Amino acid sequence: MKMLVTGATGKLGTKVVEALLKSVPASRLAISVRNPEKAEGLRDRGVEVRQGDFDHPETLDTAFAGIDRLLIISADGDHETRIRQHTNAVAAAERAGVKFIAYTSITNASESKLFLALVHRFTEEAIIKTGIPYSFLRNNWYLENEISSIQGVIAGAPWVTSAGSGKVGWALQQDYAEAAATVLAGNGHDNTIYEFSGKPMSQEELASALGTVLGKEVPVQQVDDTTYADIMKGAGVPDFVIPVLVGIQKGIREDTLEIESNDLEKLLGRPVTPIRETLTQIVNGNSQTK
Repeated sequence: MKMLVTGATGKLGTKVVEALLKSVPASRLAISVRNPEKAEGLRDRGVEVRQGDFDHPETLDTAFAGIDRLLIISADGDHETRIRQHTNAVAAAERAGVKFIAYTSITNASESKLFLALVHRFTEEAIIKTGIPYSFLRNNWYLENEISSIQGVIAGAPWVTSAGSGKVGWALQQDYAEAAATVLAGNGHDNTIYEFSGKPMSQEELASALGTVLGKEVPVQQVDDTTYADIMKGAGVPDFVIPVLVGIQKGIREDTLEIESNDLEKLLGRPVTPIRETLTQIVNGNSQTK
């Protein structure tokens, strides 16, 4: 049985591959990347490195050839780009005769009003239409998405948000990656939907936990979306990114990321990494890169 992970040199993909290598022989694992040169280290460890570009379907035909179990890690970019790329990947998987597709989706993708869910809903539907057994890994929010805010707090800024009392199921990418590896390498996951999430927390609760880690009080500045956008602009966030950040805050405020589920800990076989421990890892990681 041959497994393949797309986007394997990305932040999540790298962690998935490392988790897989702890449980399966490297000879059973292949990766698909746009730039194989970035994966030479994995090739040296026995992983088969294949060139595959979601914008060039002919490369995916070669990349997916002979693959039994495929993990499609969702691409980055705007809606139109991602839908096109995901469509290409799903179609190539069908042409290649892949027997199982796992896909990194988003919380409650089939019903969510969060603007980011559109791409994932489309992709899930495309996978279902192929008739190939699937598993949708509906990841909640990566705590790593908050690194810039955490850095701001370390520098003396308040925690700024327009998300109100909305809650988020933050967890480390490492937890999501290990669960994905379990699904890809395991059995009994055909036609499953997993809602992966940490314990839902409000912005105030997250800021309080961060304050405990830092040993200081972290004030929370609740603002409206317009003020939030102005603050982000003043912080140097590129103009094209600001509407995305505002949309995410709005989605959190509307409870699109609040979900109670123990799917993640079930797949991990352990509790989700506690929030204070995850924040400590991020804070220490930041201090090491300064």
